[in-house]
Amino acid sequence: MNIHLQAFSARFALVMPKIGHEQLPSLLIAMLKSSVPFDNAVILYYQGGNKPIVYYNDMPPLERESQIHGFIDGAFLLDPFYRSAIDRSVSGLHRLSDLAPKGFKMTEYYRSYFKFTEIKDEIGYIFHIGHDQFINISLGRLGATQRFSRTHLGFLRDISPIIESVCNLHWSNQGEPTQSNVNQLPGQLDSALKYFGTAYLTDRETQVVQLFLHGHSTKSIAERLGISPETVKLHRKNSYAKLDVSSQAELFYLFIDSLASLSNYAGGDPLVGYL
Repeated sequence: MNIHLQAFSARFALVMPKIGHEQLPSLLIAMLKSSVPFDNAVILYYQGGNKPIVYYNDMPPLERESQIHGFIDGAFLLDPFYRSAIDRSVSGLHRLSDLAPKGFKMTEYYRSYFKFTEIKDEIGYIFHIGHDQFINISLGRLGATQRFSRTHLGFLRDISPIIESVCNLHWSNQGEPTQSNVNQLPGQLDSALKYFGTAYLTDRETQVVQLFLHGHSTKSIAERLGISPETVKLHRKNSYAKLDVSSQAELFYLFIDSLASLSNYAGGDPLVGYL
């Protein structure tokens, strides 16, 4: 399949004059779509411990209400793109399946934010534009279409330096986000995730719960911690009892609800104030 560089060049010519203007995100997506077909796209801006700012989202309104709002309210902390950018400083173009833990599709996060959108394949750019800022451009294909081909992925990787330069120029020109356009929870959200459950669980139980929330399977956790799968299951059972939950779904929503209830967060386990 030939990539039409002429179409890309024409679209790029429209993008350049709009760097620093609010039309840039939609023109950037149109430029990408002129050469590589996809069904939906989202552009997210992250800074420090703030909730992400959505600069582009072409999901249908009903899906946007149920998916993106919950994502922004705290579920983004478990997103493989976010975690890879924060924990490992990953950058460039990546497929979701290459970043996600082995048990990702079994998590409540996946069931809540991916399964019902019928996303068959998702790829995304991660561009760091400052020591605590990065852009995530997510491109998705739904169930009725094919996965992104090797040719398409190759083209998107080839133009990655161009897209990164545009993002750096555009978002560095925006300056610091104002209070009106930053969706911020009190305190640092990553800190809340790090200490979730620590006031009620042992260190090992906390590790197991954290890894389950991040999408790891029982086998993956056992390998990671150097313990048996049966021991992982025992820690999970004890943790669920202490937190008064009976499933991974209830654990996930306990985590989300504890974040949503934060006020004047000064660190530590967010469950202390919630429970």
